[in-house]
Amino acid sequence: MTKTFRYSLMALAGCFVLMIGGAEARTWKISHVRPQGTAIDNDLRWFTDTIKETTAKKIRTKVYPASALGDYTVVQERVSLGAVDMACQPPSSAADKRFQLPYFPYMVKNWEQARKNYSPGAPLRGTVEMLYAEQGIKLIAAWPVYFGGIALNTAPVAQGDPDAAKGIKLRVPPMKTFQLMADTTGYLGTPIPFSDAFTAVQTGVVDGVIGSGAEGYYASFRDVTKYYIPANTHFEVWYFIMNQELYDTLSPELQAQLKQVAAEFEQRRWDAAEADQKANEKRLADSGAQIVAISDAEIAAIAKKIQTKVWPVVLKDVGKAWGQSVLDAIIK
Repeated sequence: MTKTFRYSLMALAGCFVLMIGGAEARTWKISHVRPQGTAIDNDLRWFTDTIKETTAKKIRTKVYPASALGDYTVVQERVSLGAVDMACQPPSSAADKRFQLPYFPYMVKNWEQARKNYSPGAPLRGTVEMLYAEQGIKLIAAWPVYFGGIALNTAPVAQGDPDAAKGIKLRVPPMKTFQLMADTTGYLGTPIPFSDAFTAVQTGVVDGVIGSGAEGYYASFRDVTKYYIPANTHFEVWYFIMNQELYDTLSPELQAQLKQVAAEFEQRRWDAAEADQKANEKRLADSGAQIVAISDAEIAAIAKKIQTKVWPVVLKDVGKAWGQSVLDAIIK
């Protein structure tokens, strides 16, 4: 064996070791959309500390709050490509329209039903896992956020009547489900990226925001929120995701430890989420927002119109047969 050939083999062996150990040698980036110190930020920092301790520092992570690594729609693509390691955020339908389905408005009615459908083993959870997998993304946990509502910088109009024209412009996420929900209930939906939404309300481009809930409005919009309507527009879940190839580089032991800590991360949130929603509604009120009354009967009337008018349109968009099969599997 020549000296040159021997050195070449040594170099190849070194590269192989770097490839196998690279995941453990560097600090993974975790992205999320909320400011530092919010509930998701605190939970992800708990995850960071716990996974480091559990794996004896073999997995180290760093949290990047407030969309520091990009808008969530961009970050999902970056996780798919491996440019961002992990994220806990809403799913984006930009790459796959079927991601609209987990955000169907008025699909679940209460926290008990939500937990049945979004927890591991539920058909809806399996559907979301499959959609992420097709993009090269591993779903490791869910983070239930809230039942959504409407934040306004102007006085509400006929908030309980889905047939009344409100004349109010609402920022909606760039998903057809939210656009149709706003338009069908008398609002004027305007798609705007989350990162630009605050400025849009502040400058009067829109009069308010739909697509979030009390936690989101308090965290990111409290300075421009004068009224909050807890209309239960949708049940929001964020997903803790990571690049699939990165996950595959881990040893079976590290994968098991990662799953264990991710399961604890999810359980902690389910235990706290409902009370957290109520606490955030109070925080909004304490910061000067008026909580606008809306009855269960009015919410039911809005839900009925949405299910009749919006669901068929979105089902056609995502694939009627496939979408209906997912809805049929919803646990009551």
